[in-house]
Amino acid sequence: MSNENKKQVIILIGPPGSGKGTQAELLAEKFGLFHLESSKVIEEKIKNADLNDEILQKEKGLWESGKLNTPELVLEWIKEKAKEVASEGHGIVFSGSPRTIYEAKGEIPFLEELYDKENIKVFNFEISEQESIKRNSKRRICKGNRHPIPNFPEFDGITKCPKDGSEIITRALDNLETIKVRYQEYLNRTLPIVDFLKEGGYKITEVNGEQPIEKVFQDVLVKLDED
Repeated sequence: MSNENKKQVIILIGPPGSGKGTQAELLAEKFGLFHLESSKVIEEKIKNADLNDEILQKEKGLWESGKLNTPELVLEWIKEKAKEVASEGHGIVFSGSPRTIYEAKGEIPFLEELYDKENIKVFNFEISEQESIKRNSKRRICKGNRHPIPNFPEFDGITKCPKDGSEIITRALDNLETIKVRYQEYLNRTLPIVDFLKEGGYKITEVNGEQPIEKVFQDVLVKLDED
């Protein structure tokens, strides 16, 4: 796989804390792809929602509880962003999208129109619920660009983002009860997408997400080179 990947789409599926965001950042940097982070798109739509906007206030409540947002809305938001990125000539790496079968049914054909099916690669990162809770309970991101700060020793004690220098924060979503809800939402609503994509002729590459960041990244790169 060369660095000329304007037509490339990489979809990363996995539980909360499986490293999707970190790996997406690494892939985006290496191959010049746009990192389309579904949680960022959703957060931007709802964090400044008008108090009188009943629909977005309901979505804000879902988001804060750890439940997935309404698929119909999320699908439109993601398609809108993907179309914008494609029109600028960039490839995309998705972290956390699609998140439901409904979204997959609408998003995948849309991406096939924009990029062609053979240019779409799918990875499924596997980690246990225990590991998900462990990672997310200590998860931090930077305030400026939401760069993930992994729960690894080399990042202990830092207060500024190594990439952009902005303040490092803990998300309100990353508390124990919300993490448990998010993991169950993943099992019930997101994991079935793997079988849906297989039935649609996609090869799903399974990756052990409990390995060190560099090892996961190397596994992904090896599989991309094989295709």
